[in-house]
This record gives sequence, structure tokens and C-alpha cells, in this order.
Amino acid sequence: MTQRVKNILFIMSDQLRADHLSCYGHPKLQTPHLDGLAKRGVIFDNAYVQSPVCGPSRMSYYTGRYMHSHGVSWNFVPLKAGEMTLGDHLRPLGVRSVLIGKTHMRGDSSGMSRLGIDPESQIGVRIAECGFDPYERDDGIHPFSGHDPDPNYNLYLRKQGFGGDNPWEEWANTVVDEQGQFRSGWYLKYSHLPARIPNEHSETPYTTRRAMDFMREAGDQPWVAHLSFIKPHWPYVVPKPYAGMFKPKDALC
Repeated sequence: MTQRVKNILFIMSDQLRADHLSCYGHPKLQTPHLDGLAKRGVIFDNAYVQSPVCGPSRMSYYTGRYMHSHGVSWNFVPLKAGEMTLGDHLRPLGVRSVLIGKTHMRGDSSGMSRLGIDPESQIGVRIAECGFDPYERDDGIHPFSGHDPDPNYNLYLRKQGFGGDNPWEEWANTVVDEQGQFRSGWYLKYSHLPARIPNEHSETPYTTRRAMDFMREAGDQPWVAHLSFIKPHWPYVVPKPYAGMFKPKDALC
């Protein structure tokens, strides 16, 4: 008897506190869509990450192993070439494993060099992407830098008329203060102001649409799609209407 493998949508949001969700009882912060998802699933009363730091914690999710076992002790410490991940376990079952969004992963270039693996090959890319095939990798932070690649999100913004050398920086991570001056979202003192970018073109809706693009294109092969949002990770500026929904005092209840 052949067992049918179901598609899996593996959603992760970065730095989202459980006690800031209404399904966990917060009296003022309302998260209706996550509440709806919780009603159809399981809420854990106790859950513990393996590291308070993003990269090591994610590697524990992907490998199912403790931090001291997989060896990623800090951000940008690479997961060793040869470490089995979710995608590596599912691929032999005929399941396509893709990434849309963030992993905070850095490839083990020295390990691949030692093993004679071309980093540009399919195997090399999977090693560098935690075992996933990247549909669209975007770690979500793109400061002005000659070393920072121009993400597809920037290309999308330019097509929508939001120009500049770095549209993410100039629109998604910039606000306008009370004097009409542009201010950078890197500074927490401006987090109460809305981003210049309209909500429909902001990072989270864009990443969601990219996941929907993948699902439409996926065909009949079973898949696991890791939809990984950077928000609510810093920088903390967001567009209207979300920027004005709650006040700082609301989070302290």
C-alpha cells in the first residue's frame, strides 16, 4: 500500500513573543489570524528554544538536535557540511523542500572545500541553505553596503515605482517624522512612526505572495515549504495601519 505524503507549510516568524498573542491571553494585543490558526491546531503551554540567539535556534529546528550537538554556537557560525536537516530527511521520500524567506544560515565553505563540493552545485547550495532549495532566500535586513546583495524584493519595489539605490532601506526601513524629515528605521526612537512603504508592498505581504507563487507552481510533487518571516525582528518600523494599532503601554499589560 502506498502512503500519500501530504504537503507541509512550515511557517516561522522571528522574535514573536507568545505572551504578545491574544490566543495566549494578552488582553489588548489582538492577533485574530494567528488565533484562528491556533483553533485549528495545538497550543503548547510550555515550549523552549535551544538557544536565545537566532542562528543556533534555527539550526536546532532544522536538524532536530541540541546546539552542542550540531555545533552552531552563534549567528553566522556555519552548520557543518554533512549535518542532516529536515530537507535531507524528506528528500528521499520524494518530498521537495524549499525555502521562502529567512534562515540566517551561512554555508560551511571550508567543509565543502575539504570535501571537494562546488558551492554553486545543487549539493553545495543545499548545504548553504540548511538542506532547502531556495525559492527565494531573503534574511530581511539589507543595509547600504557594497557587500550586501540586491535582493529580489528590491527589484520588486523598483517595478512598483519605489526607486533608489536600496529601496528596502529607503522605503521599507524609512519613516517620515513630524517635521517631514526622513528618518532611519534602524533607530528605535522612530519605531512609533509608520514606514514609507504602503502595506501591500511591505516585506511580509511580499514574502507571503512569493510562497503562494511557489504553491501555484509546485505541481504534483509533495513539498514542504519553509515560509520564514523576519518580522517582528528589529528594525521595528511597519507600515500603516499596523504602525498605529497599539500603543507601547498596550504591550505592558
